Amino acid sequence: MKKTSLLLVFCVFTSCIPLQIAPNIDDYKIRKARKFKRKLPMGHAFIFNDPKDANEFYHFVNIKYQAQGNAEHNVPFHVDDKTYYLSFYETEKNTSTVNLIPIIVDAALEEKGHDPYFEDIEYTRSGKWYLALFVTDSELNDCLHPGYETRDKIAAYLEDLRQEYLNTHNYYEAWLKKNE
Repeated sequence: MKKTSLLLVFCVFTSCIPLQIAPNIDDYKIRKARKFKRKLPMGHAFIFNDPKDANEFYHFVNIKYQAQGNAEHNVPFHVDDKTYYLSFYETEKNTSTVNLIPIIVDAALEEKGHDPYFEDIEYTRSGKWYLALFVTDSELNDCLHPGYETRDKIAAYLEDLRQEYLNTHNYYEAWLKKNE
């Protein structure tokens, strides 16, 4: 019994305990944006992983739709001869874990007034990045809401846009395809 409890205590102190896990979205998800990340605006969003560098989607939309520097909010596009407006946000979600041994060691070193953990540390981009796309119509209705009449067509358009973004390296190609 003593050995089992010692083994259990050892396992708890040496293991990483996950507090928050960043989701892995294979294709895309349409869901309430605030349930995905609290800082996003109200409404439903078309959310997918962004494997590219920061601001790449901004450049893609700016060139494709000739948005002239206003590519983040209310970029017009057409589906079935009706105008809709695209807005997007880049957001990050991290996987957070707690490892009890480093916490105890850091606390002991802090008491001595020396913390070598933070000396010469390099900060890197560690989380997963996502793009959240919002679509409204001319009456500012949420076009990705489950009750919206053309939601499926808009979702298909956004999926095509996502595929084009992920497969295009020179964004002027997207502009040329649009103008063919």
